[in-house]
Amino acid sequence: MAGSRWQKLLNTLQLSRDYTTKPAGLRWRSNTYFIVATVAIGLFTDLFLYGLVVPVLPFMLRDRIGLPPDQVQSHVSGLLAAYAGASVVFSPIAGILADKTSARQGPFLLGLTSLLLATTLLFLGTSLPVIAVARVLQGISAAVVWTIGLALCLETVGPENLGKTIGSIFSFISVGNLVSPLLGGVLYKKAGYAGVFGIGFAILTIDFIMRVLVIEKKVAKRYETKDPTNATDPNATPSRQFDGATENQDHDSGEEEPLLGRKENEEFKIADDQPAIVHHIPILPCLKDPRILTALLVAFVQATLLGNFDATIPTVAEELFDFDSLKAGVLFLPLGVFDFLLGPIAGWAVDRYGTKPAAVIGYTYLVPVLVLLRLPHAGGKDQMILYGALLGLCGVGLALIGAPSIVEAGAVVQKYYEANPDFFGEDGPYAQLYGLNSMVFSAGLTLGPELAGELKQVIGYGNLNAVLASICAVTAVLCFVFIGGKPRLLGGRGR
Repeated sequence: MAGSRWQKLLNTLQLSRDYTTKPAGLRWRSNTYFIVATVAIGLFTDLFLYGLVVPVLPFMLRDRIGLPPDQVQSHVSGLLAAYAGASVVFSPIAGILADKTSARQGPFLLGLTSLLLATTLLFLGTSLPVIAVARVLQGISAAVVWTIGLALCLETVGPENLGKTIGSIFSFISVGNLVSPLLGGVLYKKAGYAGVFGIGFAILTIDFIMRVLVIEKKVAKRYETKDPTNATDPNATPSRQFDGATENQDHDSGEEEPLLGRKENEEFKIADDQPAIVHHIPILPCLKDPRILTALLVAFVQATLLGNFDATIPTVAEELFDFDSLKAGVLFLPLGVFDFLLGPIAGWAVDRYGTKPAAVIGYTYLVPVLVLLRLPHAGGKDQMILYGALLGLCGVGLALIGAPSIVEAGAVVQKYYEANPDFFGEDGPYAQLYGLNSMVFSAGLTLGPELAGELKQVIGYGNLNAVLASICAVTAVLCFVFIGGKPRLLGGRGR
């Protein structure tokens, strides 16, 4: 009896691979909503702690480390680059390592460990090298969390439900990205470092508890089968691993599939004579597909736009309205509120109507809205309202372009996986794919502020946004041609 209780405790803590004794709370811990909530909290924590620390860095470098004022800005930029660079470099590595593990929870917890260590070093660090190491660890954590989290989402809800799931998650985490810089500045002013990092450690604790408790669906299935070592879950592939009824839709459409399905299967077949590196990184053959390359480009442009807003809104607010940092932060509210409210709806539309309409409409819509950002000028309340309203309209566009990239890339890789199951192995290359997505997104977040700062200084804020509008126009055309498959008017079959 005591042995049985001990085994149940080990299984509850997931420290044992004995699948004969069910862990406590197996049903709710492997529930779709709890898994998705855990991923959402993980991504929220990453963005929240990133934003929480950013407004404190200049004061940390000046007051704690003793840098002269003329060196603070360059070192802040360097520390921001260290975070982004570590995320860019480590994202594909995290994807490769994750696809070689049997479960996602271990790497997911390792990412949190890196973030905990980074936060501790930032709290206690009194030298520039320590702070730099902390920022690198933050970047590594971001790479792991985003890569593993998105792969876990796909495995949990399936591609048919990925759009609304990603839209909802992105809406939720946008709150963290929106509120944390303001909160960090206020807490530092009122309570010092203890206040800033106190709330950081509190959120880390919640994140840790959820990551320890979560049980992946494929792991939960092993407790239900008589032979867990040979458990082939009919719902384990990402196309079917969710709690909904989409499975029946697959069966219903089976009579139409053979001829078209066989032809499509050949399109995604990978030749046997692949270089040795491909067997270690099986996502590589998929990158010849223009749909995946376009999806990655969409993610890059999306991140570039976000980085542009982060870099320009505070300086424009100061120049036009003489706002301080706290008032400038308020201008992020309309941008984030519309993204938060419309993200789940836009994600549902991607699931319902496909990735092409959302991507094309979203980027086309952003073209005139970005051009209109040249209208606000120095003035009073009317100009502040105009600028805030235009930022709100930009938030609508950001909501529309949030989900298509991830959903499209996952859908195409799913086709490769179904056509080459032996080549990719049981779990497929999804973590590698989302590692690439994280790498590209981080590169966009790195380039966005730099591009915005340089262009704003050289050609002005209005012309900067005209350039971004042109980039959105080109992206919209590429989305029309490639995202969701070549359209029928260009000789394609559509989605």
